[in-house]
Amino acid sequence: MQIWIVPCFLIVLMQAGFALMETGLCRAKNAAHTMSITFLAYALGITAFWACGYGLMCGGVASKHAAAPWGNLNNLSLLKNLWGVGHHLHRWDFIGGSGFFLAIGRPGHAHDAVIIGFLFMMLYLSVAATIPTGALAERWSFKSFFVFTLLVGAVIFPVYGCWMWGGGWLAELGRNMGLGNGAVDYAGSSVVHLLGGTLALAGVWQIGPRLGKYDGEGLPRPIFGHHVPMVILGTLLLAFAWFGFNTARSFAAGDGRAGAVAVNTALASAAGTLAAGCFMWGVYGKPDPSVMCNGMLGALVASCAGCAYVEPWAAFLIGAIAGVLAAWSVLFLERRGIDDPVGAISVHGVNGLWGMLAVGLFANGAYGYGAGGIPSNVTGLFYGGGKQLLAQLLASAVCIAWAFALGSIAFILIRVMLGSNRVPAEVEIAGLDIPEMGASGYPEFISHMAPEQVPMSEMMGKPRR
Repeated sequence: MQIWIVPCFLIVLMQAGFALMETGLCRAKNAAHTMSITFLAYALGITAFWACGYGLMCGGVASKHAAAPWGNLNNLSLLKNLWGVGHHLHRWDFIGGSGFFLAIGRPGHAHDAVIIGFLFMMLYLSVAATIPTGALAERWSFKSFFVFTLLVGAVIFPVYGCWMWGGGWLAELGRNMGLGNGAVDYAGSSVVHLLGGTLALAGVWQIGPRLGKYDGEGLPRPIFGHHVPMVILGTLLLAFAWFGFNTARSFAAGDGRAGAVAVNTALASAAGTLAAGCFMWGVYGKPDPSVMCNGMLGALVASCAGCAYVEPWAAFLIGAIAGVLAAWSVLFLERRGIDDPVGAISVHGVNGLWGMLAVGLFANGAYGYGAGGIPSNVTGLFYGGGKQLLAQLLASAVCIAWAFALGSIAFILIRVMLGSNRVPAEVEIAGLDIPEMGASGYPEFISHMAPEQVPMSEMMGKPRR
């Protein structure tokens, strides 16, 4: 077994971190629902990715091996169908066409490489699919969540992922347009986080804020989470798992960058925590625990794209800026009618964008992997590589446009099919646990519920009429 599979296993812990953090930031009456949708996002996303998404994203990676982050997995000849336009010197590729259901022939070296590649990418998909669950918590219908997450895993994530990591046209901007090394994203600031954060924004835009979040004049009211220790524990689990998230690529490539990537990841997370806490302390007089947690996560998100390309001092600075962005943008969006209970749009969307731009600014030219067929290393504006920043800007704009458009269309179609994307008002007021999931996160609250909210297990022997 390749040693690089071990950091992949760490990424699974991110689901536990998300579940704890999001649930702690929500009210107790919604604990089982919030925990369940973060849990099921993993299963739903991976199933859809296995059936369809992996083929669309990576089905042509063998034809553009140098452009994709596959490291030493050089037996990918079975993934050979990449659809696009143009000729071999200037070709624009958009989507893969093989590897669906992992139906890829008899076991062997090529077969095994494709299987391992699926493991690599499905874990990144599971994180992207989970991000909207926090932003839409406490009012998202379980049926809508179910369908939407399948669409994310089957189409929305894989297509943009192909453009960046599957040999697609954004990775080829260097060869086709002379824009640096083409768009680069080492560990997913855009492919995972900017995309997931933009999907969350599209969902909030479609579904609207929680009942009672805004007063008659449109001013936001605070709605406090029920378990701060759970939030902090979830954040620490995420920070631990993030070492696997950022270093897995380096272990796969055998490029010797894992140590530098891990150090840059740690420095960014520390800077983000301190910057967010100091921002709240200076502006509001108290360092808010949940904001400090979001500062750490925002910094980790921002570190993903450039963790292998920047020096430690730059990683610290990127993280510090991300921490302030995470704290400030939550307040900014809230005052403009964007109700995001956990700050997912700010943490993942805003800082995913910042992480992409930071590569175009701070990449020091000491490392590269031949992205887009360009043999030179990745060099940012501050080191004389201004065209790399243009590539990063273009890829970020494409990611936002793609995710917002497809996410909005998905929510509209689901509303037409199911009647609504959110639960009825009476369910939202009472709590989503029993009506949506049939179980309470805290059973001692059952005595305070209306009879129709008591779970079926409490009604055994009583015939339903």
